[in-house]
Amino acid sequence: MTEETAARDDMARWAKSMFDRGLTGGSSGNISVRLDNGSVLVTPTGTSMGFLDPARISHLDPTGRLLSGDAPTKELALHDAFYQTRTGTGAVVHLHSCHAVALSALPDVDPENVLPPITAYGIMKLGKVRLLPFFMPGDPAMGEAVRGLAGKRSAVLLANHGPVVAGKDLDAAVYAMEELEETAKLTLMCRNMSPNLLNDAQIQALVRKFDVDW
Repeated sequence: MTEETAARDDMARWAKSMFDRGLTGGSSGNISVRLDNGSVLVTPTGTSMGFLDPARISHLDPTGRLLSGDAPTKELALHDAFYQTRTGTGAVVHLHSCHAVALSALPDVDPENVLPPITAYGIMKLGKVRLLPFFMPGDPAMGEAVRGLAGKRSAVLLANHGPVVAGKDLDAAVYAMEELEETAKLTLMCRNMSPNLLNDAQIQALVRKFDVDW
């Protein structure tokens, strides 16, 4: 099995898993994987993650030219921005997951780090998650906003839209995305309850041990 064939199958498998678990619905959300030759596989525009055909996944060369498959997601700029600013990025996942979107709409979240330090894994897998402004879906300015972070964040949350996570490979990106959604859920559950959060010393120990973007 070639690298491209395996990546297509993995994308379809993970997309269905996330769809089946309610992490993204309808035709929302998109996934991309960068291959060793620099080309990128990305989910097509208007496609349900629950019914992704591996053969129809968009294949783009390093310049963004469509090599095969259907037309790519209109939010390709988000993916490109992570690949261009974080050299170790091998995959990007963008969802419209419910709890993360709800958190992005609240007026009193910290835009520099929308997720409070509730668990060690939220820090280990995500680091700080920056809240970006609202953009029209497909607006190339989303990619410019990510580029403006200069590769210092592996995860962002688009206001009133959803999270975007980059990882070294697709498994890592999905696991981090799942952690983001779970931490957003915990944040909403603990809202106005004064939970005991990790303290600065605990946070810094995690940052040093796991080389986290902080």
